[in-house]
Amino acid sequence: MADDGARVDRRRLRVDLAGQVALVTGASQGLGRSIAEALAANGAAVALVARSVDKLAEVAGAIRAAGGTAEEFPCDVAKGEEIQRVVEAVVAKLGRLDILVNNAGVTRDNLCPRMSDDEWDQVLTTNLRAPFLFIRAASRPMMQQRYGRIINVASISGLIGNAGQANYSASKAGLVGLTKTVAKELAGRKVTVNAVAPGFIASDMTAALGPALDDVVKARVPAKRLGEAWEIAEAVLFLASPSSGYVTAQTLVVDGGLIG
Repeated sequence: MADDGARVDRRRLRVDLAGQVALVTGASQGLGRSIAEALAANGAAVALVARSVDKLAEVAGAIRAAGGTAEEFPCDVAKGEEIQRVVEAVVAKLGRLDILVNNAGVTRDNLCPRMSDDEWDQVLTTNLRAPFLFIRAASRPMMQQRYGRIINVASISGLIGNAGQANYSASKAGLVGLTKTVAKELAGRKVTVNAVAPGFIASDMTAALGPALDDVVKARVPAKRLGEAWEIAEAVLFLASPSSGYVTAQTLVVDGGLIG
């Protein structure tokens, strides 16, 4: 993973989020961390949500050291009873809630004939049920203040499918459907709901795949490279900004041209 300086140097998009509060799930690492850092760098106070207290503290410390505002809210998003509590705690501590980024997700890959009930349930619970519960809880303060931005991190797997990921692809396809439906319900209250669908993104997981992934990328991705976490963060940043007020019910695909 690139160091903090490298991430900051690569960013080009600048928006004004001063006075706004953003909640990011899965914020302790990877895409979630990059998204949280981008929102904080543009003026938002960021509520960091994830299971690991230690990792959340590390991310919050890095954001504060860079001059931003961040608070940690430990939560296991697979435990639905915790989600309403966390949203209420964010509003109580930070005063409002303007931006929700549903990023937390898990994989439990297996071919469909071999997939266990537990593998299916774990993925659907974290990747689809939890975003629904966060949206339900967050939409209430957003509707009251007549402003909000909800961004769901989906995947191209939810648009085209992927062998060995029936659970993951179904959860991300469901997230796209949830996005479109809730966008129609909340548009009249000036709350937008959109999704970002990443393609192959550089991460610790993709790094472990080694040269085999390079061959796949060169053969299938017109851009001939993996995407970077900061590129997904900036797509989220645009959808979280005041400038995106007439963009809703959309899925922004960020995949280097993979699915066209």
